[in-house]
Amino acid sequence: MKPFKAGFLLGVVKESDFPDTPFPEVAFVGRSNVGKSSLINSIVLDGNLARTSSTPGKTQQINFYPVDSKWMFVDLPGFGYAQVSKADREHWNKLNYGYLTGRKQLQLVCILVDSRHDPQPIDLKNIELMENHQKEYVVVLTKTDKLTTTQNKERLEQLKGLVQYCKHCVDIIPYSAKSKTGRHELIGIIKRIMKMDTLDTEETENT
Repeated sequence: MKPFKAGFLLGVVKESDFPDTPFPEVAFVGRSNVGKSSLINSIVLDGNLARTSSTPGKTQQINFYPVDSKWMFVDLPGFGYAQVSKADREHWNKLNYGYLTGRKQLQLVCILVDSRHDPQPIDLKNIELMENHQKEYVVVLTKTDKLTTTQNKERLEQLKGLVQYCKHCVDIIPYSAKSKTGRHELIGIIKRIMKMDTLDTEETENT
């Protein structure tokens, strides 16, 4: 497995501080403790890039990670973490939604769903948000190594049923940050989406 060259650019707590970069961005969103940071680390094969913890709510800002000097991975604060003030939760949600709906560099959203549980209301809300704003997204079922093959198959079929009429869902990827299951499939989708967007830009400029 080939590692990527990735680093930390900055962490942002307000929209006015979003970096002005030319890189297309892939955002990772989901409930607290769904495994966003672990997934990012497993993609780039660097266990120390994004900060991970067994304690939910560690990501309290939007973190930007340049990858191979051509993409940007963006780790958003987790939704639904209850052990903070209501004001902090509202601030994180506003920051997340501001980024997801208004960021021009955003090209693909990875909506992480914990495979061990039925999709939660916030998971469905994130899918609906992407559909309403016509954003390309992939549903990533995390922590699949904790389930049996039959359980994983049942969860995958459940999600397929939920998004069968969705227009902007690119795919559903069962994923394990531990075993790297799903890594190649997700990287393939990221590369394909980024290439398509590059071609679209070039064709627009040449017309």
